[in-house]
Amino acid sequence: IHHSWRSGQPPLYGRMDFAYSGNGPAKLLELNYDTPTSLYEAGFFQWVWLEQAIEQGILPRHADQYNSIQERLLNAMAHLGDRLENRTLYFSCVKGSDEERATVSYLQDIALQAGLQAPFIYIEDIGVAPGVEHFVDLDEQPITALFKLYPWEEMAIEAFGEAVTQLNTYWFEPPWKAVLSNKGILPLLWEEFEGHPNLLPAYFEKDSHSPLEAGWVRKPFFSREGSNISLITPSGQQESVGGPYTDNPWIRQAYHPLPRFGDKHALIGSWVVGDRACGMGIREDVGRITKDTSCFIPHAII
Repeated sequence: IHHSWRSGQPPLYGRMDFAYSGNGPAKLLELNYDTPTSLYEAGFFQWVWLEQAIEQGILPRHADQYNSIQERLLNAMAHLGDRLENRTLYFSCVKGSDEERATVSYLQDIALQAGLQAPFIYIEDIGVAPGVEHFVDLDEQPITALFKLYPWEEMAIEAFGEAVTQLNTYWFEPPWKAVLSNKGILPLLWEEFEGHPNLLPAYFEKDSHSPLEAGWVRKPFFSREGSNISLITPSGQQESVGGPYTDNPWIRQAYHPLPRFGDKHALIGSWVVGDRACGMGIREDVGRITKDTSCFIPHAII
């Protein structure tokens, strides 16, 4: 992690999740900076929806969308190609997940448009070979650069991960993203920038002095799509989502309500490519906790 940060290994993309009602500053709920999904929906499908809605007269001709995600990814990959051996970037995810495979296929297609070679390999099929200083594919060809839709914290505890520090494969996202992608960053941000208008008070649960008032959200360090998150509102209403992330340290973050439209709570995902915000996606759920079953809602600016 230290080496990847000090050597300036570049990021590709990430997503920040905000609660924003249109009144007052947006509040950061968490960072999804290692394996963010809903990219396909935000970068491609909601733009197709906009074009079709205009074509069908549902939206006026001047309607627009805050969305240059695909364009930014294309430019970023074209630029990255100049520093990749043979302009080759492998793409990978685990077997058995249609959503993750579709996301990676979308990124592969953008890479091809950017002039890169973009072979695919499942994480489970990546190997090592004697005398080769990179991970290898099924043909024992070196993988000099790899985009993996697979969390760093999982790799760190697997035999696969032991070779990461010993081999010279170039990673996207880089290892330093592991710091930003877990919920432990939220108390650190509050400690460093307490009172910032876009931050919510957050503390490590083990800190007995945590001064949160009524209304908080409890989150494990490593959790995705709302798993193992619980909350209690200032009025005492409780909600929780189960999941596999039970053997984790925990944080508590001040509760901040998501805006409601009808019976749905809306969460804004702000997409960042490189270091620049370039689009957003909205997810809605009847519950206060956004999950992997939450609806993706396209947006338009009229």
